[in-house]
Parts: sequence; C-alpha cells; structure tokens
Amino acid sequence: MSALIDKINETLAVIKKKTNKNYEVGIILGTGLGGLVKDISIEHEIDYSDLPHFPLSTVESHQGKLIFGMIGGKNVVAMQGRFHFYEGYTMQQITYPVRVMKFLGVKTLLVSNACGGMNPIYQRGDIMLMIDHINLLGDNPLIGKNEDEFGPRFPDMSEPYNLELIKLAEQVALENKVKVQKGVYVAVPGPNLETKAEYRFLRAIGADVVGMSTIPENIVANHMGMRVLGLSIITDEC
Repeated sequence: MSALIDKINETLAVIKKKTNKNYEVGIILGTGLGGLVKDISIEHEIDYSDLPHFPLSTVESHQGKLIFGMIGGKNVVAMQGRFHFYEGYTMQQITYPVRVMKFLGVKTLLVSNACGGMNPIYQRGDIMLMIDHINLLGDNPLIGKNEDEFGPRFPDMSEPYNLELIKLAEQVALENKVKVQKGVYVAVPGPNLETKAEYRFLRAIGADVVGMSTIPENIVANHMGMRVLGLSIITDEC
C-alpha cells in the first residue's frame, strides 16, 4: 500500500467518525462562492484543521471546512475553501481533497472559481461554463510515480469537462433565464495579476478567462475517472 493511500485512510478515519454515507457529488467552492453552501442541507462539518494531511487555506474569503449534506436528494461533500499554488502548496497538496472525495464515493465533481474575463463579449457577473482549459501553472499534480490504484499513467484529457454535464447546465440555465457563456479557462501561478502584454498573450493563445486555480483539481479528477463540470464567475473585465 502506498504512502498516499495510507494518508487518505488516516483522513477517512476521521471523516467516518462523523458519517459513513456514500457521497455521489463533490463540490469545490471557489473565491467568493463559499456562500453557496447555504443551499446544502448540512448534516456535518469538519474544519480542515481537524483533518489529517489537509492543508489550511490562507485566503481570507475561504472558510476552510469540509461540508457534508444533501442537495436535490443527492449526498454531497463540499469544500468551503480551496488551496492555491501561490499559497506555497505543492500540486499534490492542492489536489489531496479530490483524492479523498473519490474514496468517499464521489463520481461527479463541480468546480467553481472567480476569474478575469478577457473575451470582449463577457461582462462582469457573467457565468462561464468551462469547456476546456490551458495549464500555465508550470507544474502538474501527476508528475512523479503513478499510483495505479487511482488511474492510468497517461490519462486522456481530450474532454476535461464533461459534455453531458455542460449540456445539462445549459438547459438548467435556460429554464431559469440565467445567461451563461462557454469558453476556455487559463490558469496562471499568481498571486500578482497579469500585465497588459500578458493579457494580450493569453487571449491570443485561445483563453477567454484567466484565474489561478481549478486546473490541478480537474486533472486529478479526470485521472480518477470523475465527471467534471466547471463554472467560472467573471469578477473583472481584463
């Protein structure tokens, strides 16, 4: 048994003292979106500080809790606060909670983030469904020895965001008269914002929005065979 699985089992041992349920859906609530937890019928909460091997979020708006409950009849586990590369964490630390979610039964992962909109038709407040991404973080959570228990050495990333879930999200948005965009997210290390020249470069290589998160979690989720839906909330026009 690998050291990583040993760590995951230690984390699960603490969680199992609170709940033995199987959780179908995982949610990662990004910057400024932690308030969405109010839509969850909460059954249990565990502070990250009480979970072995969990990093601690240093971002002011991130609460740092793992939330267990229900939405629409589905058992969900939600991260209220995520970890970023610019906080000094490794890619493996950033994505550790996604590994834990998989062992809790999660098959579908919803990731969200706040981002800067570079596409000229996007406006502040728009929601963008992520259809693809560009990784400019300069690192990858799968570098190193592959854990065959988790997934293949060379996972396919031709559909990083599940098309079926994107279509479903579009349908729900239409039914609720919510305007959504679809586009490409690019992740940069941060924490500084981009220069004007960098914005021009990112737009030229095909990105519609820019942020500093999400892609590491997506890569690991795909590695472990999860379906992923990504939502970007445009908070600035770049």
